[in-house]
Amino acid sequence: MNKVSDVLIIGGGIIGLSLAIELKLRQVKVTVLSKDFQSAATHAAAGMLAPQAEKIPPSPMLDLCLQSRAIYADWIRKLEEITGLETGYWSCGILAPVYEVEEEFLNSPFWVNQAEIRQLQPDLSSEVVGGWWYPDDGQVDNRALAHVLWMAAQQLGIEVLEGVAVTEFVRENERIKYVKTSQGEWQAERYVLATGAWAQELLPISADALASAIAVYPKKGQMLSVRSLSSSQPLNQVLFGDETYIVPRKDGRIVIGATSENVGFTPDNTAAGIQQLLSGATRLYPPLKNLPILELWWGFRPATPDELPILGTSAYENLILATGHYRNGILLAPITALLIADLLEKQNADSLLSHFHYTRFGEK
Repeated sequence: MNKVSDVLIIGGGIIGLSLAIELKLRQVKVTVLSKDFQSAATHAAAGMLAPQAEKIPPSPMLDLCLQSRAIYADWIRKLEEITGLETGYWSCGILAPVYEVEEEFLNSPFWVNQAEIRQLQPDLSSEVVGGWWYPDDGQVDNRALAHVLWMAAQQLGIEVLEGVAVTEFVRENERIKYVKTSQGEWQAERYVLATGAWAQELLPISADALASAIAVYPKKGQMLSVRSLSSSQPLNQVLFGDETYIVPRKDGRIVIGATSENVGFTPDNTAAGIQQLLSGATRLYPPLKNLPILELWWGFRPATPDELPILGTSAYENLILATGHYRNGILLAPITALLIADLLEKQNADSLLSHFHYTRFGEK
């Protein structure tokens, strides 16, 4: 039996690593079990930090997202200081163009008309009639961030075990006694489930109440990238359209995404998916038609029925849940790490967590 004295985090994606780093900085002994670091949703995202562009309505979810965006720059600075590496964080703002205008749009303080939007971003489609400008939204290079998190964990001395698949929770009464894995058994005082789209698969079959509550399922997203032909980036900010989003990187890459498909864990890019992305992107920003394609890829978002994360305590007194972040895992990483670390270290549940508790789906 492998024993960990404090916390065992199951899942080595952005949520698991962010939490591990936060706990380690608080002098908590933590171990992370990662089945496959490269398959984490972090690698397949675009890295948008877009609580306003996503038009999340006033709600606890918007509060959570805005709090996370507010602490993002400091969080990134801390990670970059630990590692000496860059994450590609860019507070570039997000522009959300539209093809049709409704009267209610004109009352928004973020609304820009046709002339103004072309000043913000030249060469938009002639179909664009205006849009919203969200200067406080932004982006981070998701792949660079994943690498920085991994390196920060290594430099802080966190035990991150790659290629270790958890296969079963072994329970005793209302507690998790230990976990079975592909490389033996692991035991800790407390456990955190942070496996994203794979959370449902790792739950014990006999735990009906928990299994019904953790309603996390994969939602596939296909993406692609193109490369600017000039030495400078032609896009000044992220473009967030109805049909697609276009995310420029400082190095000249332009990321285009993403489909949203309920196909389980079916892998691979498809002709239909890529055609959908290219059609929407070139309609919004026609100069993309002439740029060379760099890469195609896909990933699996951890979705829930209400598209909100599952955070906080579980049906077991020593198991904490941090999963189901769907489209906002990268945005919510710092606030999730902060709130879950407080819950683990101080047994102090922020009132905001109550809105994301597993019991909202009902127990059977």
